[in-house]
Amino acid sequence: MTTWEYATVPLIDHATKQILDQWGEDGWELVTVVIMPSGNIVAYLKRPQT
Repeated sequence: MTTWEYATVPLIDHATKQILDQWGEDGWELVTVVIMPSGNIVAYLKRPQT
């Protein structure tokens, strides 16, 4: 059975792709993106736990 670790990452409008690409290179998979009531953008990521 796979166990997962999770990360919550704030995103910056003008650097979203670069931020997600960097996390992806480290093995993280994007689960969802949420726009908070404050207007902040947050990405939720997961990867298999080692």
